[in-house]
Amino acid sequence: MAASTTQYAYRAQKVHGRVGSGPDYGSLEAFEATARTFQYSPDGRYFGYALSDVVRVLQVDTPESTLVQEFAIPNIVELNFSPRSTFLSTWERPAKLEEGQQHKNLRVFSLATGSQLTSFTQKSQDSWDLQYTSSESHAIRLVGPEIQVFEPADWEKGIVDKLRVEGCSSVTLSPGLNPSLAVFVGEKKGAPASVKIYGLLTLASPPTCQKTFYKADRTQIKWNNLGTQVLVLTQTEVDKTNKSYYGETGLYLLSAAGNFDCRVTLDKEGPIHDFAWSPNSKEFGVVYGYMPAKAVLFDQRVRTLHDFGSAPYNFISFNPQARLIALAGFGNLAGQVSIFDRRTLQKVTTISAPNTSHCSWSPDGRFLLTATLSPRLRVDNGVKIWHCTGPLIHIQPIDELYQVSWKPFVGPPPVFPATIPTAPKPSSAAEAIVVSTPPVASDGVVKAYRPPGARGGATPSIFKREDEGGMKISPSGSPSSTPGPPGSGRYSRDGRDPRNGGHVNGNGMANGGRRYVPGAAPSPPIGNGNGHGSPSPGPKNNKKKKGKAGGPGGPGGGGAGTPPTGPGTPQESAGGEIALDAPVPVPVNAMRGNVPGLIAGVAGLNIPGVEDATVPPTPSEEGGNLDTVAKKVRNLTKKLKAIEELKEKAKRGERLEATQVRKMDGEADIRKELAALGGAGAT
Repeated sequence: MAASTTQYAYRAQKVHGRVGSGPDYGSLEAFEATARTFQYSPDGRYFGYALSDVVRVLQVDTPESTLVQEFAIPNIVELNFSPRSTFLSTWERPAKLEEGQQHKNLRVFSLATGSQLTSFTQKSQDSWDLQYTSSESHAIRLVGPEIQVFEPADWEKGIVDKLRVEGCSSVTLSPGLNPSLAVFVGEKKGAPASVKIYGLLTLASPPTCQKTFYKADRTQIKWNNLGTQVLVLTQTEVDKTNKSYYGETGLYLLSAAGNFDCRVTLDKEGPIHDFAWSPNSKEFGVVYGYMPAKAVLFDQRVRTLHDFGSAPYNFISFNPQARLIALAGFGNLAGQVSIFDRRTLQKVTTISAPNTSHCSWSPDGRFLLTATLSPRLRVDNGVKIWHCTGPLIHIQPIDELYQVSWKPFVGPPPVFPATIPTAPKPSSAAEAIVVSTPPVASDGVVKAYRPPGARGGATPSIFKREDEGGMKISPSGSPSSTPGPPGSGRYSRDGRDPRNGGHVNGNGMANGGRRYVPGAAPSPPIGNGNGHGSPSPGPKNNKKKKGKAGGPGGPGGGGAGTPPTGPGTPQESAGGEIALDAPVPVPVNAMRGNVPGLIAGVAGLNIPGVEDATVPPTPSEEGGNLDTVAKKVRNLTKKLKAIEELKEKAKRGERLEATQVRKMDGEADIRKELAALGGAGAT
């Protein structure tokens, strides 16, 4: 009996059909026709598909399928069965009719008689079908701000009850014996959004539970199987904090009875990627946070049961028996699927299923179906079936695959064994793939490409994910600047070198004026007149060193003008000249605005073609502002140079303007001011 639960159906561009159970997975039916959609009934008895001009319903709970009904309706895009397979709903795109008549594009048929029972006008394809209770005693439909209630046993009665909620944008009917409605009203004119829960049989009464919140443009609502509690995921189109491209998200838990409601507090910043109820209705799982995301299991009172850690996940799914949990990363992630045992909370296996766009458990909870669908990807389309312990059981490549689905189990769901069963023998197609696939790394995971020069060594932590021991990523997307122990490999965009403590001076430079570049060879420290790479001493130390024998720049001098020695210093040739291809160090004083110190330092290097500086170092007074004095000396020197140029023009007989003559007359004042500052050229 368990083998019958592994049947599945597929739909491609030019063919659709059904595939039998393992271990052979042979084709049951294949139709060379383009189907627009297909659907199994919830109990697995019927299989319906829509062609361009007809809709057919087959009975598939017998060894040989039989045609039950055929509806000659063209252009059907969607179809769906009621919970007990009593009714079939179809939807086609709305069209304009003559004389202003409304197009009744949503139709409801009886599967027993094939007759049309009722029809409606439904413009939107989203949430197009009616929602039925589990017993099919009632059906609801949202029309504008009005929720309409019908009795499927007698469609001719029309609307038997209704509820009007201004601003209502979505409604979700709960399963269970006492059905309830979860109604969402979005934000409008500064008023907060809200979710209200009404009893289906007491719509005229006030809501049994309601929750208001901001930052909610749309919602995703999921009831547990008993219909007693509901999870509400709120989303905004735009994140005003600019931290997420997908907007802001929030998760709330509400009770249908109104005795409990709260926000699900998540301890990692970032979007909520996925959430799911366990089939036992007592716990749920959430995947949230910036990558690598966290996966946490909560109970029905939002108490943490287990933290699965951080990994590249954005998908969570429980098997129908609530025994196994699948955590995976699809879409733009690598497609790693981790399966955990709910009893032991230990990982059972890891499956590599890249490019997966559809993933679902089999009804018996032993197999996982992954598929690459078009138009998400138009290459490598096909179906893969994996056992819950990891082996690939079956593979079927299908060009331009659009849809795939398991066949629901007929009757009560099968019981999952106490111990996880072993994998059966794979199909011949899977065995052929395993034989032709080249071996991968010893841990079973295909490694990322590394160039030959980077092989054989440990991967730097800045290139690792957080869950692999790499650095933590801040919400802005940049590596965290949290200091770590020396050699920890943390990298910051402000230029810190993690290999020597990450010291950064006021100019945002590291290591004595040089910026740290990841992957580059370590640069030697820049000297500062004392043969070390530490920053230059302050004005007090400079004043003391100037009093030493030899003076600044002379033998034994240790001032700013003394050429540095030690590693990284340009080497002098025999003639006393410095090799031009050697790096020229920049005195640290120049980075602090000490222009005279820069000129003196350059003069002491004896570089050919560079004349001696004409501006000596400015006096270093206790507490004085060296930047202001240096700027004044520089400006006055520029003015004297401009006056000398004007004198040369006058000697050549060129005519000067009145402003230029006045500038020349002020030469004596400029020299006096320069002499007061102690600058050269005052004479």
